[in-house]
This record gives sequence, structure tokens and C-alpha cells, in this order.
Amino acid sequence: MLACGAIAREVLALIELNDWTHVDLRCLPAQLHSRPERIPAAVDAKLTELAGRYERVFVAYADCGTGGALDPVLERHGVERLPGAHCYGFLAGNDAWDAMQDEEPATFYLTDFLARHFDALVVRALKLDTHPELLSLMFGNYRRLVYLAQTDDPELDRRAEEAAEFLGLDYERVRTGYGELVPSLTRFAREPARA
Repeated sequence: MLACGAIAREVLALIELNDWTHVDLRCLPAQLHSRPERIPAAVDAKLTELAGRYERVFVAYADCGTGGALDPVLERHGVERLPGAHCYGFLAGNDAWDAMQDEEPATFYLTDFLARHFDALVVRALKLDTHPELLSLMFGNYRRLVYLAQTDDPELDRRAEEAAEFLGLDYERVRTGYGELVPSLTRFAREPARA
């Protein structure tokens, strides 16, 4: 499996839980999400590097902001990816996420990874620590923060609540577990190799 580094913990947990000793995991840097236009080229380079080394490869990415540019790369290599537009969708379940978006489009989402790294990936990356005047420009149109919790971790709950407070948003926690990640990875891991 070739996965986004932002879901490496979740993929590793499923590999261990299911004793998929025949599955290797390779990850690309989670920071690619700050520049999603670079995801297709990075995936292409890694799939080219892995060509011939494995019977099958599954790409544990959704579209992830590539605007459809990832799919032609995957088609060229003959591999599948996770369903949906991004991790919020496949972690919450794409239908459930669509319903949340319909309910309140002005929502900022966190996953376990984003709750864990909020300071580095949001506050410092957007320079909100040194330029707090940017906060209202970047987040002024949001109304709520929804933490899509994959695990029950009081420390991550606390961090997510603090993120909502920092951004001045209403807070909501939705326990998702691993959502559609489970059936997608299970199907790949249990599918027999192509002859």
C-alpha cells in the first residue's frame, strides 16, 4: 500500500489488527496536502519506483485536492485508490460527510492527524502565531470546527477543542472510526493476486 503520511497511523493500525503480514506500507509526506498539485507527480514517481517489486499496489489517497489529476496517474499504473474527494469523506463515510457539508458548509474539519499537528500545520504554517490579524481573513467565514475522531483519545479531544477555541469556532466531535478506509483496505488485502 502506498499511503498518505497523514493516515499512516490508521493504515498501520488496520494492518496490525488484521495481521496482514503480506502487506507492506510505503508513505509519502503528509505535507503534500499543502501543495496538492504535487501529489500526482509524487505518487507517479513512487509507483514507478515500486513497479515490478509487488504483485499489486493500492494507493491510500482519495483525490485529496488534485482536482482529478491523480486518477490518470493511477489508471496508467493500473492501481486503485480510496473512494471520495479527501480523507474527511472516507474517514467519516462519504455519504455522512456530504450530509455534514450540506448541514453546515462553513465547517473546518480536523482528523486525528490534524488535531495532533494543528499547531504546525495550521497555526505556524499559516503564520497565525506571528500574524494573528490573518486569523479573521482566513477563518472568518467558518462557523464550526468538526473533529472527525478516528480514536478515543482524550489528549486529541483536548487539542481539537483548543483548535476550535483558537479559531473562534463552535466545536463538534464526531466519532468516525476508520470509516470507508476499512472496507477499501480489507478488500485489497484479501483480494487474490492477479495471475
